[in-house]
Amino acid sequence: MATKMTEADLTPMITAERQDLADLLSSLPQEEWDAPTLCAGWRVRELVAHVTMPFRYSRGRFALELARSAGRFGSMADRCARRDAGAMTAGALLASLRGNVANPWRPPGGGQAGALTHDVIHGLDFTVPLGIGRRVPQDRLLVVLTAITDQRSLRHFGADLGGIELRADDMDWSFGAGQLVTGRAQDLALAICARKLPPDRLNGQAAAKLTS
Repeated sequence: MATKMTEADLTPMITAERQDLADLLSSLPQEEWDAPTLCAGWRVRELVAHVTMPFRYSRGRFALELARSAGRFGSMADRCARRDAGAMTAGALLASLRGNVANPWRPPGGGQAGALTHDVIHGLDFTVPLGIGRRVPQDRLLVVLTAITDQRSLRHFGADLGGIELRADDMDWSFGAGQLVTGRAQDLALAICARKLPPDRLNGQAAAKLTS
């Protein structure tokens, strides 16, 4: 059974993850900021606009934007990401991320594990399609996998995991029961979050259910 992570454990993980993402983004050629990500309809610049939105928006502005989208967070997030990505340069978006690696933002109801999950999954959303061979550290991945496999998260993401056992081939982790699907832990995390992966990322008879 995994040991419960404390604030002292999770805070440096969040900071390190954001620093890693900022370093990766700083090395991208300018044209790759317009490359597609695993978030449908978002390029890298929209994704970074979304990741940095909590750092750039006050509570009052967040509430106003949510009201403009009739309380629908998904609609608000998409609208704001597209608008901000068009208004801000890649350099400004990167500066926002780099300047907030230690920002104490936590998603409502998600706590520190939710903040780490937000950064890890969205980081993979751009590194995977760009073919960047980044491996998320296993201690961070274990926190993410624990967070996204609770019942509330599974309902939120809506991935069809019925009759499937997910088993990592690069760390000691598995979830579910049924037909075996194996792959790197970070690819399995993306599958749980309903991302459509290239077909060679997962293995097993049921892998086709979780890939494009």
